[in-house]
Amino acid sequence: MRLTTKGRFAVTAMIDLALQQDEGPVSLAGISQRQNISLSYLEQLFSKLRRHALVDSVRGPGGGYQISRPLTKVSVADVILAVDEPLDATQCGGKENCTDEGQCMTHDLWSSLNQKMLEYLGSVSLQCLVDKHRQKDAEKGTGKTIQFRDRPMDLNTAAQA
Repeated sequence: MRLTTKGRFAVTAMIDLALQQDEGPVSLAGISQRQNISLSYLEQLFSKLRRHALVDSVRGPGGGYQISRPLTKVSVADVILAVDEPLDATQCGGKENCTDEGQCMTHDLWSSLNQKMLEYLGSVSLQCLVDKHRQKDAEKGTGKTIQFRDRPMDLNTAAQA
């Protein structure tokens, strides 16, 4: 598999952006500091994310980045593919020239794995990842979270309601 730091950092930065954007545009410097990712590296990633219409930039004082569509409409696959991260487990890069004779004996296996990875990552939205992160934070804060009608509820919040 060739999911490198580029793809991981892009997904991490997008989750951070999604968590922070309710307060307005988010600066790359803030993401850099919170996630310990080089600012210049983030600038390169966000340039690609902007070209693929996943984020919008806001100029001027208080400027930064915002996710350009609803979080439910942005998948992990969208993010990874936008930063030119290949999702390929084949030895040949999908060209079917694994050996001098053509395909290797396991080419179809790895091609199927590529498809399954893409399907899975395409099924995971930023909203799902943000919700999971917030649920973990709520559990850390109280140690007590219950499942209520398919959504987590912090017991302290429930007691106040």
